[in-house]
Amino acid sequence: MEQTLPVSTHTAGERRLLDSFAAIPPTERVRLAKRTSNLFRERTQTTTPGLDTSGLTGVRVVDVGTRTADVDGMCTYEDLVAATLPLGLAPLVVPQLRTITLGGAVTGLGIESSSFRSGLPHESVIEMDILTGAGEIVTARPDNEHADLFHGFPNSYGSLGYATRLRIELEPVKTFVALRHLRFHDLATLCAAIDTIVDAAAHDGEAVDYIDGVVFTRDEAYLTLGRQVDEPPAEGPKRPSDYTGQQIFYRSIQHGGSAPKRDLLTTLDYLWRWDTDWFWCSRAFGAQNPRIRRLWPSKLRRSSVYWKLVAVDQRHGVSDRLEARKGNPPRERVVQDVEVPLERTAEFLDWFLDEVPIEPIWLCPLRLRGDTTWGLYPLRPRHTYVNVGFWSTVPGGQPGETNRAIERRVDELDGHKSLYSDSYYSREDFDALYGGDGYAALKDFYDPLGRFPHLYDKAVRHA
Repeated sequence: MEQTLPVSTHTAGERRLLDSFAAIPPTERVRLAKRTSNLFRERTQTTTPGLDTSGLTGVRVVDVGTRTADVDGMCTYEDLVAATLPLGLAPLVVPQLRTITLGGAVTGLGIESSSFRSGLPHESVIEMDILTGAGEIVTARPDNEHADLFHGFPNSYGSLGYATRLRIELEPVKTFVALRHLRFHDLATLCAAIDTIVDAAAHDGEAVDYIDGVVFTRDEAYLTLGRQVDEPPAEGPKRPSDYTGQQIFYRSIQHGGSAPKRDLLTTLDYLWRWDTDWFWCSRAFGAQNPRIRRLWPSKLRRSSVYWKLVAVDQRHGVSDRLEARKGNPPRERVVQDVEVPLERTAEFLDWFLDEVPIEPIWLCPLRLRGDTTWGLYPLRPRHTYVNVGFWSTVPGGQPGETNRAIERRVDELDGHKSLYSDSYYSREDFDALYGGDGYAALKDFYDPLGRFPHLYDKAVRHA
């Protein structure tokens, strides 16, 4: 059965995209014209108009029979899930924040609690239409003449082109997600548990469909195990919890008992459990203060709103001026996600807790779904990594001091760092970590005139 959704304007949208590309002078770099972003890198300001992607934001077709969807590149996961969930389907990996786009997650590497079994979003892509630097749209598949672009597109962050359409796999999902929050008093034991659970996709006789974790302190850390169910289990609550109101999801994880704490969410609320409070970052805006929270409209408690508040702060230097009044230098922004091999994760966390005053810390185990390697982010197939996410500021020192130290430590532990935020690598180190000669060959072929910024220029030089 094929479920066709409202007709998209992709043909008109594609035409507007190509027209806007042609209108940009050949001497100017090409960028997207987007009002919102989930990137935390600074970007050099320009008056050159960007690409018009306004007609590339929809879901074209959801095919229930083949469990696939054709989706515009600028479609948000919020809109995609709204289209697929009523049909009992969902993307294999749904990144945590509602306004992340399909194209953004593929070119910038999204992740979530299903990644231990389903890998990263680009691994469930069947084919993509990509606007290249030559001003043409090509269809890239793993086995056609553009297979090199298909495999080089993940982690390219728009430096090789922009996805205008993606065909992706979907999976069946159930009505609820039953949760178990397991407490650990030391990090080595927690990492050993990740190893066992990931291998078995089960724990204590119950299946595990989702796994992530939170480190509050060295002796208070949790793994949250999720299981898809159509009815509330015998153990645990019979009604789903609601963390879109006054209750806060990450605080609900904490408990002092040796037995797991159980909870129940609708599948929709589970997918967006982190968005309401931007994990825990909404506390910086007072949104977790009960008095303020009661007055803060629930529809405005979402990551896209907090991101806009951050953008205003950065644009006007509000936080820096407040620090200056106290006689302090500007605080350093440390907003990063890194992938560390599981066997080195406890070592990294111990170092981080000693050196970086940020808590909580998010953990998300992942394994590549297949045996394919992806040149611009070379994780080892059949090997478990842990995504470690930390998002805050630290007392200011030398510019980038803490971020540079994190980069060095991650490299020492054979890990990798996502490029959505500040990076400080030398060109030589960057090329060794993110594609090097392979990336250069793709850049020369698909963007021969350099219409898009080089990946190094985007990630490190704020192009």
